[in-house]
Amino acid sequence: MGDNGVRRAVFTPVENRARVESVVRRLGDAIELGLLADGEQLPGETELAAQLGVSTVTLREALMALRQQGLVTTRRGRGGGSFVSLPELPGEERLEARLTGWSTEELRDLGDHWAAVSGAAARLAAQRTEPDDLQQLRRTVDELRQAQDAASRSRKYGRFHVELAAAAQSARLTREQVAFQTEIGALLCLVLADDGYRDEAAGRHSSVLSAVRDGSADSARALAEQCVQESTARLIARRLALSGTRSGSPRDGRDRG
Repeated sequence: MGDNGVRRAVFTPVENRARVESVVRRLGDAIELGLLADGEQLPGETELAAQLGVSTVTLREALMALRQQGLVTTRRGRGGGSFVSLPELPGEERLEARLTGWSTEELRDLGDHWAAVSGAAARLAAQRTEPDDLQQLRRTVDELRQAQDAASRSRKYGRFHVELAAAAQSARLTREQVAFQTEIGALLCLVLADDGYRDEAAGRHSSVLSAVRDGSADSARALAEQCVQESTARLIARRLALSGTRSGSPRDGRDRG
């Protein structure tokens, strides 16, 4: 399924309810994660509306909202259309403020869910994917190893897990992974800024990929779960450190455990 699988998951019909908001979220999440490349031209309005299963009126409203968010730009005239505008991720101080909005219990719960989804995706990918279909995942691992800034590293980290779900040939798992990354992915900048952990995470991804390539379903699942669990543990440690530094007093009930 590979990269084409990711794109198919992005450009599949949205739910019937609140369709404008659904389109905005679907495309906005894909842009913020870097699943759609900076400067990439989106399909024409008629084609894109058909792919998403909405009317052109609904699509135009969604594109207007995305332009207001700075995620899409529109060019008129020959060669015009709607183009992706990749946003900058928040700086460290804003990310730390966002992280302190999570309790350790909430982070653990999200990490457990994320690990379960990634583990299931890795297991299915090992069962369903041919080695020749893993080229995009290999490129993403290599790009993570070479990424120099925390924002690029967090996007490559998240993209790997999205592509892993696509390799499982499951549009539903792929969309769920996208949702995880938009919820917590930017926070990974706080731990992936460290070169040592960047290398460790790339190594863990490489191990998952090897297990998928070899068809070792149980091993792939366990390795993918461990990868997510380690990242979650680092975020929790950072959260606790921030709580202690800023309060200078015992943590409240939200931070126990």
